[in-house]
Amino acid sequence: PGLAVGMAVGRVLLVLLAACTVVPAKDPLLNVCMDAKHHKTAPGPEGMLHDQCAPWKDNACCTANTSSEAHKDQSNLYNFNWNHCGLMPPKCKRHFIQDTCLYECSPNLGPWIDQADSSWRRERILHVPLCKEDCEEWWEDCKDYLTCKENWHKGWNWATGTNRCPWGSMCRPFSQVFPRPKDLCEKIWSNSYKYTTEHRGSGRCIQMWFDPAQGNPNAVVAKYYAWKKRSSPAWMENVTPETGKAVCAAPWSALVLLPLASVMLPEGARGCGSRGWGSL
Repeated sequence: PGLAVGMAVGRVLLVLLAACTVVPAKDPLLNVCMDAKHHKTAPGPEGMLHDQCAPWKDNACCTANTSSEAHKDQSNLYNFNWNHCGLMPPKCKRHFIQDTCLYECSPNLGPWIDQADSSWRRERILHVPLCKEDCEEWWEDCKDYLTCKENWHKGWNWATGTNRCPWGSMCRPFSQVFPRPKDLCEKIWSNSYKYTTEHRGSGRCIQMWFDPAQGNPNAVVAKYYAWKKRSSPAWMENVTPETGKAVCAAPWSALVLLPLASVMLPEGARGCGSRGWGSL
């Protein structure tokens, strides 16, 4: 009888083990779109993203129309004019287009999404760690172009419906307005980016440029910083007990057998979790 009971318990355990599947809770920092003017509510495939936005076509927060508008000198996205101090050279403009594509299309900016206080968006990005090469190439290709402002987010003259230099401001070379690559990357969009000494491919910085054939390197970076953020004391204070825990989901048949297993198993081996199974 003892052997028969043991075999029965063993069969019950096998059924429960097979039925108990771990369903990880959705991470609110990963694969998300910010709540802003042109963003989709959730990322997904976009077959026809335009030109420099194309790397995100497999999983994007932007639409095809947004990606097309991002490439225009006078875009309908924000009525922003790149040529406010003369014609912006193509080698410089490509960085601003790529910056726009990253902002509008990337689903990997979750760890840096912050609340915004503007009328046209509820969320923004703050202190995104930009790879050293991306920031320095941006500065190098734009250093001779002229601009009249250090922060392009605010302070423009919008009297004509598009941004013009404020009264009394002078157009000066980028290299004077932004003496170092760090100044450009951190100041031009109100600290949206943070200059880092991390290199592309390190898994520790966000790339504005990447070859989609090699996969999106920013997904790994987002996972790393999401883990760091979840490990911080400030994050833990705001976490509910259920956040981040796995759910043990068993079908009806396993739930019917669960009382039998509970009765027949030793006290330390009961439960539907890794510690329970590990004690057998």
